[in-house]
Amino acid sequence: MPETAETRTAPHRRAEPPRSGAGERASLVAFLQYQRETLAMKCAGLTADQLRERAVPPSEMSLLGLVRHLAEVERSWFGSVLNGEDPHAHWRSRVPGEHADFDVADADPDEAFEIWHAQCARSRALVDATDSFDATVRFRDEEYSLRYILTHMIEEYARHNGHADFLRERIDGVTGE
Repeated sequence: MPETAETRTAPHRRAEPPRSGAGERASLVAFLQYQRETLAMKCAGLTADQLRERAVPPSEMSLLGLVRHLAEVERSWFGSVLNGEDPHAHWRSRVPGEHADFDVADADPDEAFEIWHAQCARSRALVDATDSFDATVRFRDEEYSLRYILTHMIEEYARHNGHADFLRERIDGVTGE
């Protein structure tokens, strides 16, 4: 279901990754989904203006910027690297040299969340369609396995979820996992 202002205000629950009995692939997939759900939880209940609020000048980082950035990261790693698709960024910066992901002054949160959710769904489908966990794909003269991509994505989300903790605390004092 696409994320809208109404669904962003609803409480978000995260599915705990399995603590035992799951294989490596199932564990990595579950931990990545847990990190995705953590980002959604950090954005829950905020207005569009709060989502656009920047951390501390001169940083361009905002919760909405993180959502847009992670939509691009999903597209890049799963679409481009894993599946060999041509990269086409969702957003273009108004200022040359700046990251479009974090250029959120006029950004539409509903659009950003819809794109992020669609990219996550596409990523899950590409992972499900990849038979071998260890087979490698070539991208820009480097080889990557699905194991590497999943592990990297968990790291990417975990790092940015740490940023999201600070952003959310600055916006309204909410802290937590």
